[in-house]
Amino acid sequence: MTEPADASTLLRDDDLVLEPTSGAEDLHGFAVVYGGERIGTVALQRSPGKAGRTLGSMRWNFSTGPGAMIASRALRIGVEYAFTQLKWTRIEARVPADDPLGLRAASIAGLRREGIARAPRGEVEQVLLARIVDDPPAFSRDGFVAILNAGLPRKRVIGQGILRDRDGRVLLCELTYKGEWDLPGGVVEVGESPATGLVRELQEELGITVTIDGLVTMNWLPPWSRWDDACLFVFDLGVVDADLVDQMVLQRSEIAAVHWCDLETVREKATLATTELLESLADAPLPSYREAPRQPE
Repeated sequence: MTEPADASTLLRDDDLVLEPTSGAEDLHGFAVVYGGERIGTVALQRSPGKAGRTLGSMRWNFSTGPGAMIASRALRIGVEYAFTQLKWTRIEARVPADDPLGLRAASIAGLRREGIARAPRGEVEQVLLARIVDDPPAFSRDGFVAILNAGLPRKRVIGQGILRDRDGRVLLCELTYKGEWDLPGGVVEVGESPATGLVRELQEELGITVTIDGLVTMNWLPPWSRWDDACLFVFDLGVVDADLVDQMVLQRSEIAAVHWCDLETVREKATLATTELLESLADAPLPSYREAPRQPE
């Protein structure tokens, strides 16, 4: 019989606590307590046979209240315990494909998508996610890119917008996960139009609601700096007062700051693809379809 985990061992993150429950052979169970209230459970299960020396799985159950960010903190505590105390080198989880909260929490906690476990007709497929002990930290640049690459479609679609102030400057976002600044926007979800995806991204990341004034161009981006290639839809978001930035609520995990930029600042700060796009747009209207030149690594 396995003893319950020692409550003093890496099971607390500020006001979030994993309290050990009764142990069983090869099983470590925890109650998740947040702000003094029990919100769910996390369990770590060793793999059978010799594999159990270094491999195991994780499952969880949360109430609907906490949200993905709180759930992900609990999962990170469980992963850390598995690696540091149980000495596992790999931890896996299978999450129903129709559980967006569970999938988001697992990804934020640093588990990468590795595939789909198919299911018979009428049953829900399972998404296989895993984390390895020497994966880069989830919130590092390499870790963030690896998690996104693992979960995104091979041919991805990005929606970005050109938002100008009354002096003709363009809004650029200073990102937390790369050094260059970029146009606001992001990856379009499966089943979502590029325009709808752009509006959603700006609501989530900048806290503003924008109106699409039309398509500027569709720009194909070649593979660059560990990112796969992408189809980039660039939309015109019109002209606004410069003080709009004072009303923005930034998603700090991805957006460090926003800046109004003239073309000289764009050349100094922006990604090479964004610089090339805005320089070309300054000379003449862009064709409806274009291909960005390959960029040096």
